[in-house]
Amino acid sequence: QLRLVESGGGSVQTGGSLNLSCEASGRTIEGRTFSDYSMGWFRQAPGKARELVAGISWSGGSIHYVDSVKGRFTISRDNAKNTMYLQMNNLKPEDTAVYYCADMERANWGQGTQVTVAS
Repeated sequence: QLRLVESGGGSVQTGGSLNLSCEASGRTIEGRTFSDYSMGWFRQAPGKARELVAGISWSGGSIHYVDSVKGRFTISRDNAKNTMYLQMNNLKPEDTAVYYCADMERANWGQGTQVTVAS
């Protein structure tokens, strides 16, 4: 099983920054590891559907963002460290949600980390 653990969430004021990390360990039954997967950061706000915030290919060469975070969030990964990151700047109250890391096949998920942005 590919285990994913998020960290770095917290409470900040509007305009503040947070850097989320997602550390991976293990491998799937098929023998796949973190570096074999395109990965993504998802978020779910209360009463709303879970949405993909940012995605990154296995090599890091292809990246995409949802329009609402473009220019403010930066996704990256370090395959040598089995870790993915999400640098979040200029945070807004509407960014408040539980943030999850997962592979883009949505087969493996972390437990989530809460991000709260106060106005």
